[in-house]
Amino acid sequence: MGMRPEEIERASMAIIEREMGEWTGPEENLPVLKRVIHTTADFDFVRTLLFSPDAVRLGREALRRGVTVVTDTAMAAAGVSKPAAARWGVSVVCRMGDPDVREEAVQRGVTRALVSMERAAAETPDAIFAIGNAPTALIRLCELVREGRACPSLVVGVPVGFVNVVESKEMLAATDVPHIAAMGRKGGSPVASAIVNALLYGMEDGAKS
Repeated sequence: MGMRPEEIERASMAIIEREMGEWTGPEENLPVLKRVIHTTADFDFVRTLLFSPDAVRLGREALRRGVTVVTDTAMAAAGVSKPAAARWGVSVVCRMGDPDVREEAVQRGVTRALVSMERAAAETPDAIFAIGNAPTALIRLCELVREGRACPSLVVGVPVGFVNVVESKEMLAATDVPHIAAMGRKGGSPVASAIVNALLYGMEDGAKS
């Protein structure tokens, strides 16, 4: 007999809880971790997902205020639940495809991801930045924070890959900005949107899975 989507999710979360074992971290972080594992089927995130103090609470407070969510890929933006974001008046923005971003990146000889972070920081310096693909975006965002040109409400720093990925996350972890980071090489746009969704869903259901 086929299972409804909500039944599959409940069963998946039960398996995750069983295989994770006892959780000793802050209770508010657990729904975020479980949703990342649900998205990736990768239990390494139990060890590598780093939360700064009160990151989940501060992220949800920002979403309740209706801050913008800025992503570094269209995929991450598409992965954020539009109904959940709309309930709080939250816009989800990705500047990577903007023609003027592309043009400026070519003129300067830098990545579109870098330029897109500069544009977003100028427009919405207090945004939640969810970076799942481009370490150059995360590095530039950390530089903008240092320069006083950005004051993110939360940074989700989970770029995936090999070049500058580990370093970008270590740079984020060294800041005073509220952050959730997937230390090491793993991450990706689906992880970035899963974290944002976990924050949004927890606002609706009292931080259940």
